[in-house]
Amino acid sequence: MKVIIIGCGRLGSGMARDLSRRGNDVTVIDINPLAFERLGTGLKINTVTGIGFDRNVLTQAGIESADSLAAVTASDEANVVAARIAKMVFRVPRVAARVYDPRKAEIYRRLGIPTISPVAITAARMSDLLTFSNLNTLIRLGTGEVSVIEIEANDLLAGRTIEEIGLPGKALVISITRMGKSFLPTAKMALEFGDVVHLAVMGEDTDRIASMFG
Repeated sequence: MKVIIIGCGRLGSGMARDLSRRGNDVTVIDINPLAFERLGTGLKINTVTGIGFDRNVLTQAGIESADSLAAVTASDEANVVAARIAKMVFRVPRVAARVYDPRKAEIYRRLGIPTISPVAITAARMSDLLTFSNLNTLIRLGTGEVSVIEIEANDLLAGRTIEEIGLPGKALVISITRMGKSFLPTAKMALEFGDVVHLAVMGEDTDRIASMFG
């Protein structure tokens, strides 16, 4: 998957390293070339120096073939402008912007731009958002071997019981939220479209879980 990250601060550089380790083609844009030192060595990460919402810079970064873009600079306005250009002009399938002001975040969400709170987000969670559009990692336990994730059930799973789905590996459904109410499910309980399913999964099973619920 080709990913573009705008902003090479702590979050942006952390995302770049995480996504590169997962085997993705990562390009980072930052106006300050010295910021790329945060990427370290040993990983193949492309860099482009320039303003993240400049169309020429985005084109140089390969946005025309990008699968995902995250705008995570220190400026709400710059992040949203870049995200809007990526979504509306270049039709990038998955776009997200980090927004500090919660009042602005609600406006941007209404415009169809997923926004991320800098207080709650981590590089790994942001990477998951770009990789799996309907998956959110709530917490990683230990050194990351086990994750608690939430994922939305699609129409292909509606009407099927948890037992019938046949979750891969050692995945375990720990709760379901339906119409704002959470409960502990049984193996015989059928899912409904839009259910938010909370699972404990081993790290290596995340890809297969996401594809099942995608």
